[in-house]
Amino acid sequence: MKTNVSYKLFSVLVFVSIGLQAIAQDGFGDFGGDNVPVDGGLSLLVAAGVGYGAKKLKEKKNNSSKNNQ
Repeated sequence: MKTNVSYKLFSVLVFVSIGLQAIAQDGFGDFGGDNVPVDGGLSLLVAAGVGYGAKKLKEKKNNSSKNNQ
């Protein structure tokens, strides 16, 4: 079970680090355009996903311990 959790955690960290390395391009060629800010919203979504996953894991652990008694 620990291997599965550590594999999922590693996968999340890899995808987050890839997302942090992404750079927004500024338009198409010489047609101009404004830069697109991708900063606070994406990190809030990642934090919410991690929190939701932790909550679900805690609930699953509590339910399994109650069923074993």
